[in-house]
Amino acid sequence: MSDTVAAVLFDLDDTLCRYERSPGELLAVAAERVGIEQPFPVGAYYRRFEEFAEDSEDMAELRERCFATLVAERGGDPADGRALARTYTDERDPTAVEPLPSAPEAVRRLGERYRLGLVTNGLRDAQRAKLEAIGLDDAFGATVYAGEPAHAAKPDPAPFHAATEALGVAPEEAVHVGDSRPDVAGAAAAGLQSVLVTGGEAPGEALSPTYWVGGPGELLPPPWR
Repeated sequence: MSDTVAAVLFDLDDTLCRYERSPGELLAVAAERVGIEQPFPVGAYYRRFEEFAEDSEDMAELRERCFATLVAERGGDPADGRALARTYTDERDPTAVEPLPSAPEAVRRLGERYRLGLVTNGLRDAQRAKLEAIGLDDAFGATVYAGEPAHAAKPDPAPFHAATEALGVAPEEAVHVGDSRPDVAGAAAAGLQSVLVTGGEAPGEALSPTYWVGGPGELLPPPWR
C-alpha cells in the first residue's frame, strides 16, 4: 500500500503551526479584561467547537455562540459569554502563530514528490491568515475548510474525500498527517493512511494511526516509504 501514495494531506493547528499564546492563556486574559471569573475551562470550548462550526459564518460568530452556550449551561448570563468571546477574539491574532520545527521545510520537500492538500476544521478567515503567517499559503493544491457549511467536520470522511477528489487521487493513494483523534479516525473512515504527530510520545492504545512521528521534521524521509 505504501508504494501507491500519491498525495499527502495535512491538518494545520498543532500539526504545522501553533499560537504564540496558548488558548488557555488567552481565555484567562479575556476573562480578566471582561471582569469575570473564567467560567469554563478552555477544553470545553474545543470539545464543543464542531457543534457550532457548521453554521457559523466566521470564527467571531462561532465563539460568541459557543461561549454564550457554555456560560448559560453553567448558570451564568449568556451576555457575559458573548462579551468574553468578543474580548477573546480581540486578543486572538490569527497571524500570531509560529510554525512547528521543520514544518515548512517538510511541506515543501514533500511537495516535490507528492500532491499536497490541507484538511482543517478551522474556518477560512483564520486559517488563511495562519497559512500566510507561516509562509505556506501557496503550498497546497487543495484546501478543505471542514466544518463550514459545504463540509462536515473531521472525523467525518467527507472532507478527506473532497480533498482527494480535488487532487485527482483515490483515497487509498493518500496519507493524512494530523495531531488528533479526528485526524486519525477521519482518515481511516475515508480509506486513507494516517500519520499522527504526537510531540514525541508514542500514541496511546485508543489511537491506531498507520504511522506516528514526534514532529513534522520526522516526515523526512516519509515514514510510509
